[in-house]
Amino acid sequence: MFAICSYSGFYLITKKNLLYSLAYYRLRIKMVLKAVLFDLGLTLIQTASFPEIYRRILTQFGTKVSIAHILQAQNATAKEYDISKYDESRRKKFWVDYNVSVLKKLNIEKDIVFLATQIDELWWDNSGVRVFPDVEPTFQGLIGKGLKLGLVSNGFKRDLDYVLGELKLEKWFDVIVCIDSCNCAKPDNQIFFYALDKLKIKPSETIFVGDSVPQDYNGALGVGIKPYLLDREGKFPTSYDKIEKLTELLEFF
Repeated sequence: MFAICSYSGFYLITKKNLLYSLAYYRLRIKMVLKAVLFDLGLTLIQTASFPEIYRRILTQFGTKVSIAHILQAQNATAKEYDISKYDESRRKKFWVDYNVSVLKKLNIEKDIVFLATQIDELWWDNSGVRVFPDVEPTFQGLIGKGLKLGLVSNGFKRDLDYVLGELKLEKWFDVIVCIDSCNCAKPDNQIFFYALDKLKIKPSETIFVGDSVPQDYNGALGVGIKPYLLDREGKFPTSYDKIEKLTELLEFF
């Protein structure tokens, strides 16, 4: 027996009827879907890892620290800060304070505020940010089928403006939502409802695609949006509805 997810619940089906049921499920999506919402980082764009970007910037200031040590400091600092409590007016303070905390854990004390500020200002120049190759053909295909596209990110507006402008991604979206839009972050229900309201659609009329289980998958599911986990490296269990590349979305329609 197999379990298959539907908008109205889960059904047990036999192997004999599996292909029929999947076809029926995708037909239902065709009938109601009006938009696709996306996460940004590791869904549409990729960068060097946080520790690697840190290492690159610190090296420019004559400080050498191992990737492992930076990762340890990052993980510890992440538990101390809630980005959803900040908005664009306090973006600078958030990242400087965050960087100061990381640097202290790396036992770096000299000119710490200056260095923390420089890390923020030099971040994107050292990130190697780039678009995944499956993004543009997927967007073109979805728009060609009459679907609206939206972006829901746990980033600050300034960072999104830079990245989307640099990579020429802004033109694709009917709505762009970040933590400044509604003073909240995924998986908070309100950031999803904000995007739906701007698009004037219902949760049942959209799907959400992202790479994070707690933020993207569970967050979308919590408001009644059908989620798909983007699992490019095949690291998540099959209990999640997932895709390995964005172009798989085009097979749904």
